[in-house]
Amino acid sequence: MLSVIPYESKFAAQVSLIFHHAIEHIPETMYPIEQKQAWSFAPRSAYHWHKRMSRTQAWLVVDDSLLLNGLEKCVGFINLETHFQHRGYIDSLYVLPAYQGKRVATSLYLAMEAWAQKQGISHLYVDASKLSKSLFLTHGFTLKHKSYQEKRGQILQSFYLTKALVD
Repeated sequence: MLSVIPYESKFAAQVSLIFHHAIEHIPETMYPIEQKQAWSFAPRSAYHWHKRMSRTQAWLVVDDSLLLNGLEKCVGFINLETHFQHRGYIDSLYVLPAYQGKRVATSLYLAMEAWAQKQGISHLYVDASKLSKSLFLTHGFTLKHKSYQEKRGQILQSFYLTKALVD
């Protein structure tokens, strides 16, 4: 069974693998292999991901019918910036390839949005990849402009989207 839970440090290594594998499996028609390797050439350390996730509000989807190293298998994650200058910025949303198309990203997004509304966050922002753009548009985001990020000498295109939150 799939469940949305708050991030816990014991899942940091799995989060690292989700990020890397999700990027590896993006179709090359969206991002060529050189861009995907610049985005994630290898899984980062659990320490890196724990530090990144614990500085934000983060959620996971776990499949409690499968265990990985004694833990439920983590299959997706989302995290939201909560600090003043970046409050409401969606930093990451990644799902293991085998779980894509199974509403994991939608479940993560809806949990995050509900929390953000309860916290009084007025707007959400995201630099969505070519792959995730449609998910955010489906949930009421508006395209503001294309955006570009440089990673290891490669320029990756994304889309800056925003959404006003109202009760």
